[in-house]
Amino acid sequence: MIVTLNSMLSNTLFRLSMIISPPEARKIVLASQRLGGVSFNSSKTIKSNKAATLAIVQHLGYIQIDTLAVIARAHHHVLWSRHNDYQQKYLDELLREKKIFEYWSHAAAYLPMSDYRFTLPLKAIYAKGKSHWFAQDLKIKKFVLDRIKKEGGLQSKDFEFKDKTLGNWYGWKPAKRALHQLVMEGKLMVAERKNFHKIYDLTEQVLPSTINTTMPSDNEYYEHLILTAINANGIVTASEMGYQRSHARVGINKNIKRLLKEGLITEIKVNGIDDNVYYGSKEKCAAILNTKQQPKQLHILSPFDNLVIQRKRLQQLFNFNYVIECYLPAAKRQHGYFCLPVLYGDSFVARFDPKVDRTAKTFHIRSFHAEKGCKKTAEFNKAFAEKIKDFAEFNGCGEVAL
Repeated sequence: MIVTLNSMLSNTLFRLSMIISPPEARKIVLASQRLGGVSFNSSKTIKSNKAATLAIVQHLGYIQIDTLAVIARAHHHVLWSRHNDYQQKYLDELLREKKIFEYWSHAAAYLPMSDYRFTLPLKAIYAKGKSHWFAQDLKIKKFVLDRIKKEGGLQSKDFEFKDKTLGNWYGWKPAKRALHQLVMEGKLMVAERKNFHKIYDLTEQVLPSTINTTMPSDNEYYEHLILTAINANGIVTASEMGYQRSHARVGINKNIKRLLKEGLITEIKVNGIDDNVYYGSKEKCAAILNTKQQPKQLHILSPFDNLVIQRKRLQQLFNFNYVIECYLPAAKRQHGYFCLPVLYGDSFVARFDPKVDRTAKTFHIRSFHAEKGCKKTAEFNKAFAEKIKDFAEFNGCGEVAL
């Protein structure tokens, strides 16, 4: 009986929850996402804007890469939202300097090079035969890999021909699929980009010699996923940690229990969200809640922003129902092709549909939709006008047209 009682007490102690209100939850999340008044270029340890860019990637864990170019591409937009002195050249330079690299997070992303070894478990799964998106053609894979071994870094366009010796089956699309699969397996990496086009090379030619390439243990791997998610988001559920990572869900849940027992993380309940248990650092959450409330800030966010990308989480924590409509037929769109969320303070108050005319250097606002209950006060109008002017300039535009 004594053993059972001790066991029960132990289990109760490590599962004690921190209970917070929805506004407190939003304060923790926004501060952790660096959208709540924390600047990356204010730290004495960060000496340049490019270093600040790297610090954002390292803190958030990933920056999603997107090809849509209605406005500045999402990866640039996400960084600008957190560091208004960001310049688009910084990512290319960091990639060439091998301080970041491209791989898969929940989508194609820039990752800090310091996290390279934590991509090895996923690469091992693909190297054992798992296909990513498309069925594999081993003959094409070998041909592509052999060419890069012989010639060095190549772009997908370098395979835009038909080699008569291989027959009519060979074309650039199969080669592009092979290149992608070889990256997923870890045999190739993106060495750099030229005009946003990838240059692929052998991993051993790209990876710095100082990078740790030892396979992490299961505990190391899942702990990395858990703590990185908590660091970037403040509070996060187990399912959110495993977002688009079906291979990791069981391990994440197992290691959450271990980290709770070890006191490295804490259960956190948000009043009013009864069906979710969040996890975080009690000390960091308390530190954020004890900081003075910052003046209201206004942010124009990308549809692929780290704060926005998990729509269910966005709905639960911010009561904001967001859908990117560019993937919908035009007749079904309610707000516009590429509507951007507007965050003001800790609330999403509006969304608007932009379009950049790069020839005329004009930033068009094609439609603006205030959220229900949003009052366009003089304070809001001033903040929005200032932010949209800065955002237009970031997009290379000197004029805003409504």
